Amino acid sequence: MQGDTPFLILLGGAVVPTPRLIAQIAGHRVIAADGGIRHATPLGVRPELWVGDFDSSDDALARDWAEIPRQSHPQDKDMTDGELAIEAALARGADAFVIAGALGGARSDHAVHNLLHGISLHAGGLPVMMTSGTEEAWPLMTGEQTVMLPAGTLFSVLAFSDLAALTLRGVDWPLTDRDVTMGQSLTLSNRVAAGNGAGVGVTLRSGTAVLLARPGAEGDIAGA
Repeated sequence: MQGDTPFLILLGGAVVPTPRLIAQIAGHRVIAADGGIRHATPLGVRPELWVGDFDSSDDALARDWAEIPRQSHPQDKDMTDGELAIEAALARGADAFVIAGALGGARSDHAVHNLLHGISLHAGGLPVMMTSGTEEAWPLMTGEQTVMLPAGTLFSVLAFSDLAALTLRGVDWPLTDRDVTMGQSLTLSNRVAAGNGAGVGVTLRSGTAVLLARPGAEGDIAGA
């Protein structure tokens, strides 16, 4: 997933610099949102812009990244630092996004908002992947798409609306033209089929969802 001008956005949530993530962000331009700049060194990247109100950035970060141009905003504002970073990237021609630090963390409201914001960007025609390094979220919209995941990867499809005619291919429990009601557990806890190097094929007639995956995770996929 890479356009002509892909951007990596660094948010403040947890990030594990896995080899997969390092490969996914190769060639990306980088903008950091406030405390998300702490991920730059572990990921081996150098932001071209540092955006935010800087309430999550301590003096050590300010010293370490003093040479990075800043775009400062007041704490009382109508957008999150992450939204402002993405807006800055779009102004610089971004046509695809990896958003790191978007998942998990202490603020569930921020994590859910990041998922919704990623869905909105994808709906506007921009390829988007949100990640912590160990977990990835891929927005799914109408039509066909392929999500590249290693064989054996655990994943779920979370419906953010009722889904019509969902098809999943290359997985242990395939679906064909299944309607899925929002909140239904049918699409929880699937796995990319052994020997599948072509990714998960997804077709959706209508609806909005996110494929949430844990590449390389081991263990029982049985849910509660």
